[in-house]
Amino acid sequence: MNMHDLSLAGAAFKALGSGALFWPGQDLLCVSDLHLGKSERVARRGGSQLPPYETHDTLTRIAHDLDITQARTVICLGDSFDDLSAAHALPEDARLWITRLQAGRRWVWIEGNHDPGPVEFGGTHLGELRVANIVFRHIAQAESTAEVSGHYHPKATLHLRGRAVTRPAFLIDSARLIMPAYGTYTGGLRSNDAALRALMHKDAQAVLTGANPVAIPMPR
Repeated sequence: MNMHDLSLAGAAFKALGSGALFWPGQDLLCVSDLHLGKSERVARRGGSQLPPYETHDTLTRIAHDLDITQARTVICLGDSFDDLSAAHALPEDARLWITRLQAGRRWVWIEGNHDPGPVEFGGTHLGELRVANIVFRHIAQAESTAEVSGHYHPKATLHLRGRAVTRPAFLIDSARLIMPAYGTYTGGLRSNDAALRALMHKDAQAVLTGANPVAIPMPR
């Protein structure tokens, strides 16, 4: 499986090439910033018409990651929906698909800035969640440690044989792990942005997603 081993506060994680995070010791899969319904939200606000397949594509990848990890707990780390109206507007087949993915699992929706309140789906809705000694929340808190968060959609660039490869990336140091955005159409913030440089220690790593996840010193 295309995974890269990570360690945070004594916990052993695996960064999946898809952008999901697997914690084998807790049988837990974490995904962040799905932004389900983004194409509907953009169209509703008069923006460009995006191909309306992003929800199907995102849910397909979650289903695959659950198949390979067999995780019994799923944490969606905020901004799971592009806004609350997008959550209500999801087509029935997508709603049923989410219900099937939830069956037999503990499913936790962490609130984000795009979806700041409970949505009409099964599972538990929380502001943040602590599992063992690790806290899961949407936006990193500068003073916190042993923290997994999302929100920033980090991406990093690897320079290889005269060309630059830019991909969504996990950022990790001794205090925190910031997840890449998992959803289709989510874009990203370069790791050398001031907001990310302020949060991450100088020895932080970036793990680029893709078929073969690659760890490099976080470009600053």
